[in-house]
Amino acid sequence: MNEQDFVRLAKTSVVEYFNGQADSTDKNGKITCDDVYVVWQCKALQNSKALLSTTVPDGMYYEFTYNGDKQEAYLDAYKKWKNVLVKVKP
Repeated sequence: MNEQDFVRLAKTSVVEYFNGQADSTDKNGKITCDDVYVVWQCKALQNSKALLSTTVPDGMYYEFTYNGDKQEAYLDAYKKWKNVLVKVKP
C-alpha cells in the first residue's frame, strides 16, 4: 500500500468511526476527511502507522496501523484526559 492510499484509508476509517459514534443531537455533528489530519506517520518495511486527530475539540486522537503481512488495518481511539507538566532538572 502506498503512502497516499494509507493516509486516505486512515482518514476514512477515522471519519467512519467518529460518525458512527456521534449522537444525532451532538453539537459537533458529522465530520468528513477534510476534518481529519495526520499528526505523525511512519512506514517500516511493509507496515505503516499514523497518529491522527480531528478539528473537533473533543480530546480524541486515533492510532491507525496497517499490517502489510496480513493485509489488515487497525484503528485505536484514545481520549486525552490530562496534559501534565513534567519539570526536567538541568
